Amino acid sequence: MTAPGPDPDPDHSDHPDHHDAPAAPVPGADDLSVRDRALLALERRSWAGPGAKERAIREELGISPVRYYQLLNALIEDERALRVDPVTVNRLRRVRDARRGRR
Repeated sequence: MTAPGPDPDPDHSDHPDHHDAPAAPVPGADDLSVRDRALLALERRSWAGPGAKERAIREELGISPVRYYQLLNALIEDERALRVDPVTVNRLRRVRDARRGRR
């Protein structure tokens, strides 16, 4: 009897491969890149306190928080992202639209 190996989860990568370089699409995932899926996965999580999310962005994705939000804002306009994670994308769109309405 062999012990099962770790189950790779494309949404939770500890590898620093998620840098700012263009990312290849994940086959069969509506052509969203691994990086795009990682952005959505990170955005779905809840955060314990101030600075925790920014620290996770730097450590897990290897990019600055400013770049993260630039990529995320572009991603929520992508219909592929809406198909992959409609709850997160629609929530982010509502938050963005509410902020625009207050300006």
